[in-house]
Amino acid sequence: MRDNRVRVLLVIVGVGNAVVGFWAALAPHSFFDDFPGAGRHWVAVDGPFNEHLVRDVGTLNLALAAVALAALLRSSRYLVQVLAGAELVYTLPHLLYHAAHLDLFDTSDKVTLMVSLGITVLAPIALLLSSSRTAERAITR
Repeated sequence: MRDNRVRVLLVIVGVGNAVVGFWAALAPHSFFDDFPGAGRHWVAVDGPFNEHLVRDVGTLNLALAAVALAALLRSSRYLVQVLAGAELVYTLPHLLYHAAHLDLFDTSDKVTLMVSLGITVLAPIALLLSSSRTAERAITR
């Protein structure tokens, strides 16, 4: 599969997972206190620090980044769709949790949080649609 849209989406998904993954896995207390950066604190407002949980989130994100990298390097419709499905299993409940707990944040954080989490859900949906369209075009040629 050589569709440029699919490649761009794989990079977006992979880089996002890698950034969160490395930060949370290698510096869990910093991730807890400082994520997403720029003076914002989205994790610490939601309960006490748990190093085990933060590191697990980090390694989960690294695992998803590894699958995104594999899909980018050895792109196949199947691998892209597996990644997209796994991303949705992770990101959709994450978005729904935060949507139900917005009272923890000020207005600008609410907007930024929901937009950023919306991207984490929309990107894998776009991957599913793009990979399906690419397969349809290949069949009709």
